[in-house]
Amino acid sequence: MWPLDPPSRTGEESYRICISLVRQFGEERRKTRLIEAAETVKESSRTFRDFTFSGRLHDLQSSDFQIPEVDARDAVKWLYVNGMVRKGGPCRVIYDELMAAPTNERCPMCGHGIVRQLDHVMPKSKFPTLCIDPLNLVPACSDCNTLKGDYEATCAENTLLHPYVDRIDSERWLHARVIHDEIVRLEFFALPPTGWDDLLSSRVDHHFALLRLGSLYAVQANRTLANIRQILTAQFRAGGETMVRDYLASEAHTRLAVHRNGWEGVAYDALASDERFVRGAFLD
Repeated sequence: MWPLDPPSRTGEESYRICISLVRQFGEERRKTRLIEAAETVKESSRTFRDFTFSGRLHDLQSSDFQIPEVDARDAVKWLYVNGMVRKGGPCRVIYDELMAAPTNERCPMCGHGIVRQLDHVMPKSKFPTLCIDPLNLVPACSDCNTLKGDYEATCAENTLLHPYVDRIDSERWLHARVIHDEIVRLEFFALPPTGWDDLLSSRVDHHFALLRLGSLYAVQANRTLANIRQILTAQFRAGGETMVRDYLASEAHTRLAVHRNGWEGVAYDALASDERFVRGAFLD
């Protein structure tokens, strides 16, 4: 995963900005109802922050995050859709800040896709008081956002990694192996370091499985493998397995220096370490 710094703006600030330009709409009293709910939203934001940084998101109950006198669908429409996502909306500046946070627009959930949307850590349909809370909004690619959907953890072990909180890339946990089928291919898997506790290991396994990262990385890596087959063949004929291994190891070193668990570096490392592969298994 690719970590992000937590947003500097609070849920209270986001809500205050968002309702500043809401219109009253006659008998609907939209603005009045949202102003009257401000204290509830403020408390929800504080609770959410406490539970986020203490690793207890699975203990949150959606019934505690409803806006009084406002239906959840209306709250999402008024605050998130009209107030934050819509260009010209009062909170659009916060939306743009959050979307611009990842370096090179890389999705922090998978480390590969391009950021296209904001994912709600706690689903906006069930936790409307958090629908525009910046801490609850993570920039993500379309695939990760779709696969996650309205997912809610039921226990600490199946809580997804949170880019604003979790820092797991100081050690190598992503690995790959070369599969020598009719066509040589790569297969990815999560292997937590021995120093991790069972809880973190379970969370990484669950994150890896739910977002189908093994499949995502394998597709990309096997395309790369097909693209470098010609240069590997030329190197093998010029310098044998030593030249092939050195080339692959150099490519792995360069990429792993940038991201220890990036699929590209892990793929090159697996290829360089596979004796059968460097001895010419890639040759037609």
